[in-house]
Amino acid sequence: MKKDNIWIITGAGRGMGVDITKAALGAGYKVVATGRNTDKVTQALGKAENLLVVKLDVTKPADAVSAVKATVDRFGRIDVLVNNAANFYAGYFEELTAEQMEQQIQTSLIGPMNVTRAVLPIMRNQRSGQIITISSTAGLIGFEFGTAYAASKFGVEGWMQSLQAEVEPFGIDTIIVNPGFFRTELLTEESTNYANQPIEDYNERRAQQMQFWKGYNGQQSGDPAKLAQALIKISNQQKPPRRFIAGADSVATAEQVAATLQQQTNAYRDLSISLGYDNA
Repeated sequence: MKKDNIWIITGAGRGMGVDITKAALGAGYKVVATGRNTDKVTQALGKAENLLVVKLDVTKPADAVSAVKATVDRFGRIDVLVNNAANFYAGYFEELTAEQMEQQIQTSLIGPMNVTRAVLPIMRNQRSGQIITISSTAGLIGFEFGTAYAASKFGVEGWMQSLQAEVEPFGIDTIIVNPGFFRTELLTEESTNYANQPIEDYNERRAQQMQFWKGYNGQQSGDPAKLAQALIKISNQQKPPRRFIAGADSVATAEQVAATLQQQTNAYRDLSISLGYDNA
């Protein structure tokens, strides 16, 4: 990639977004750092000649259009979009309200779609660009207490894989990133919301889950600064990967998912392949 390429990063006011922005600036890139609260973004990042801070709530399509226009007005193009903004609605499915499920999907799935939809005309006209979307190991495998989050991330996976086939003819690459547990701010009170319709049958398990998730904040093994540097390295590949499994725990999860899928495929192989018409 060009030394002076232009990055636009969502959720850049805290957590992993701060590290990605700093890594991109450190690589000499021009960066548009976005967030719902521009004061917080500026406070987290300071000021720099190559940095533009823009308001962007990813759940609002008009914000996405405005942020893209501001980027092009200032820098003339967009080379890399990093869909990073996220939140976490934790809880048992029965205890999550319909509104909480919708809010999870609005932020973690519809949000990156909104921003990508606004960016694509620019990249398509350029006949170049990268769309890096932060998924999760929760996009590879579901987990107890994670129905809302996993649903949104599984959606991200299907959307991004399908989008790749659509935009590749225009010279646009997509990269799915599946981080494991990184010491970001995802598990802080500002980013994590818990189910609020308690059902007695879940009481004991809910208490255990709450203890785990609240206690795990700040204990994650992954270093987000190293992940940010890895994204710079991957972005610079002549042919970037379609997927990057990020972190030792994520590698272990991916290998287990692959092994389980193979086992499930083999378990009923004969029955599965017998389902065609007899005269086919």
